[in-house]
Amino acid sequence: MPAIIESITTQLVDLPTIRPHRLSMTTMACQTLVIVRLRTSDGIEGIGEGTTIGGLSYSAESPESIKCNIDAWMAPLLIGQPADNINALMARLDRHVRGNAIARSALETALLDSQGKRLGVSVAELLGGAVHKHLAVLWTLASGDTQKDIDEAFQRLDERRHQQFKLKLGANALRDDLRHVESICAALDGRAGVQVDINQAWDEATAVQGIAALEAAGVALIEQPISARNVCGLTRLANRFRVPMLADEAVQDTGDGLTLLSAGFSGAFALKIAKAGGPRGALALARTAQAGGIGLYGGTMLEGTIGTAASLHAWSALPSLEWGTEMFGPLLLKDDIVTEGLRYHEFGVDLPRGPGLGIALDEDRLRFYSRP
Repeated sequence: MPAIIESITTQLVDLPTIRPHRLSMTTMACQTLVIVRLRTSDGIEGIGEGTTIGGLSYSAESPESIKCNIDAWMAPLLIGQPADNINALMARLDRHVRGNAIARSALETALLDSQGKRLGVSVAELLGGAVHKHLAVLWTLASGDTQKDIDEAFQRLDERRHQQFKLKLGANALRDDLRHVESICAALDGRAGVQVDINQAWDEATAVQGIAALEAAGVALIEQPISARNVCGLTRLANRFRVPMLADEAVQDTGDGLTLLSAGFSGAFALKIAKAGGPRGALALARTAQAGGIGLYGGTMLEGTIGTAASLHAWSALPSLEWGTEMFGPLLLKDDIVTEGLRYHEFGVDLPRGPGLGIALDEDRLRFYSRP
């Protein structure tokens, strides 16, 4: 007799960041996580996380809408169903729910965690097995202050925590952003790699001017310089410059991946489980990219430990991630809601051990940071 899903609950959790995190569309001083707890008739609990960036400033889903749509629409479709057939459960959601990729990802993560615990295997094993047990992780320098960012970069290098850095651009005038990048590249002077994320802030003409200067400064990768809708423009930029373009907001799932490949895009894809509706969707996009000769990058929505662990289990199952990962979300937070955090060392992070995600909630801290 298969275990039955008995309940699915959600909690909004507000965790402060270690410093303001400045992006082109918002500045974050707090990250809100939607924690999903799925309980089954055999006494197993699966946990998941749905997280976005800056409320509604990044995507069409907010923490509040994720919680509401799971509670009102998605959980009732799963409660009472057998818990062990994840394909059937997610297909059931596909038939009745449109969009809501982040909410889907949180539910799929909880289902995978539950099934892994049931079988005594990790989520990575459920996804085909871990090729990597330690994954490279970059750090985003986003204080908004050039000297602070330089000091932060050297501190991370000295700690052997990160040796690749991303700079967030687009909130300032182009000349100011370029001066900021050039100063940091000169200060690092080959000790670390630098890439930039524009978060769609430029038009194509500005991008042509900006990318030429960034390429000259030694930037290694340029993420989503223009609107996600401008697939032809992104392809033109990828073909015009030597420095690769990284598609992020432009590539949510396999459909977007095929669109970019058909347009002749030759850069890299940023994978995110939240964009793809869960770890399995992100891996499907990865396979599409690899078939088309596109490099991969393990992206983040600045998730906490649960969402980051789910991503790591997925990325570990890939033969290669040419551009590494940015799974630093938990390091941006002042506190955590788990009993044991992820282990960051030697410029990367270890894959969690144990069945399921290998993560357990700290009930006291969860209560402390949860909204009433």
